[in-house]
Amino acid sequence: AYTVRDGRFGILSPTYAWGLPRIVYAFLEKLKLQYETKPYSFYVGTFGTTTGAASSIADSLLKEKGLDLDAKFDIRMPDTWTVIFDLSDGEKLKNSLKRAEEEINELKVLLSEKKKGKEMDFTVPEFVGRVAKKIYDGKMRKTKNLSVSDACIGCTLCAKKCPVQAIEMQNKKPVWVKEDCTMCLGCLHRCPKHAIYYGNGKATNAHGQYTYQKYAGEKRV
Repeated sequence: AYTVRDGRFGILSPTYAWGLPRIVYAFLEKLKLQYETKPYSFYVGTFGTTTGAASSIADSLLKEKGLDLDAKFDIRMPDTWTVIFDLSDGEKLKNSLKRAEEEINELKVLLSEKKKGKEMDFTVPEFVGRVAKKIYDGKMRKTKNLSVSDACIGCTLCAKKCPVQAIEMQNKKPVWVKEDCTMCLGCLHRCPKHAIYYGNGKATNAHGQYTYQKYAGEKRV
């Protein structure tokens, strides 16, 4: 159980398939909170095109725990789903992050004031997100969609950084050992040789790679 000590409880999550990443969804399903008085609770969703129904789904999951969200916010970031979206323009990405930093600074003020209400754009009804979740769970998250080319140098970065331990190195090559993952595409975006691809690779090979650190000038990967 998590004990809320400072009167605040927040969830910060990326948006996947108009909803929550599987690991966030699973976390909220299992979440147990302890507090003396109801904390100020908020959701912040990062998104590229829309937060979809992510905040509504999070709200429903928390209601099952007896906690209602007081506020919902969003921060627009580059959409890393390069199966569709093109991230090959570095200057465009840097400008996007600059705007995001401005939004984050504004958000800090709102959170310090315990602002209530829905401060979000481009949302969809919860039932739409539930339908999208079935597609996400049924097809998109399957690791059979991921492959590696001969450009791989066996650096092990993909396996080390996988948040759900779905990758193991075998004969100096990554092998997806779980049927599905959260499909963050972190392995694809971090690969120094861009050797990992989704589907037939036509889209993801052409649409570039993105990590926040790369375009924000930080060294961490």
